[in-house]
Amino acid sequence: MTRNLFYRAANIVQFNRFTHLAGSRLLCTQTQAEPLTVRQQNNGIRRITLNNPKKRNALSLSMLESLRGNILADIDSEDLRVIVISAKGPVFSSGHDLKELTSAQGRDYHTKVFQACSEVMTLIQDIPVPVIAMVNGVATAAGCQLVASCDIAVVTEKSTFATPGVNVGLFCSTPAVAIGRAVPKKVAMKMLFTGSPISAQDALRHGLVSKVVPEERLEEETLAIARRVCQASRPVVALGKATFHRQMAQGRDAAYATASRVMVDNLALRDGQEGIRAFIEKRKPVWTNKAEKANDE
Repeated sequence: MTRNLFYRAANIVQFNRFTHLAGSRLLCTQTQAEPLTVRQQNNGIRRITLNNPKKRNALSLSMLESLRGNILADIDSEDLRVIVISAKGPVFSSGHDLKELTSAQGRDYHTKVFQACSEVMTLIQDIPVPVIAMVNGVATAAGCQLVASCDIAVVTEKSTFATPGVNVGLFCSTPAVAIGRAVPKKVAMKMLFTGSPISAQDALRHGLVSKVVPEERLEEETLAIARRVCQASRPVVALGKATFHRQMAQGRDAAYATASRVMVDNLALRDGQEGIRAFIEKRKPVWTNKAEKANDE
């Protein structure tokens, strides 16, 4: 028995040496294959985590493509009701990967990077479900743009926000599109011209974020909002979100005309009528979560 144990131990040592030498390559491959974003979904809530903390969750072209794929996956599924974007590590996102923006990469590649970024930011506002940013740390440049592009942002007290591109010779012109639509003009210009960060409380005061919470309550508070969204009818929320963004780009009179038409369209939905009936009958509505028209009565 002792001899068998000896041979077994020897075999294990030999096997371990083999796996250390031959398997080190596999380990390297696995590390390289680590997903830049991680997607999980449960009870209608899709959680997408930026997963490259070693590079401060920089929005490289690969990261943007990964984020875009995670957002669009089964986007029309009735099971998807809300998306929460968060990040691993102390930095939510440091913005673009500056190594991708050197002249060595070339103008065509630079164009591709900014087109991809703009597509992701507009996609967040164009998809039919709300998107919530859950931020615990630093969000700069395109990372700040990502927060500003989300429908709701819940952040910790230690979080900060900045557009420091001017200090490295690259003005944050694309982040300014989202930030300038989220905060007052003079606040945006101060951020853009100085690159100085603003605190979570200042971000809340100026409208860049929705809520500031203690770090230990971040997930609880964010998921509470997400669950509340899940209680509403999916097509009603989708119609409301699309209309809000559309009318915000219009003048007052055109915005009222758009919103009035949509209110009528909303009433024509089966879930629109179900909600009204449930209110009158003093009961909870039973949503179909389908964009179906109400039956003529």
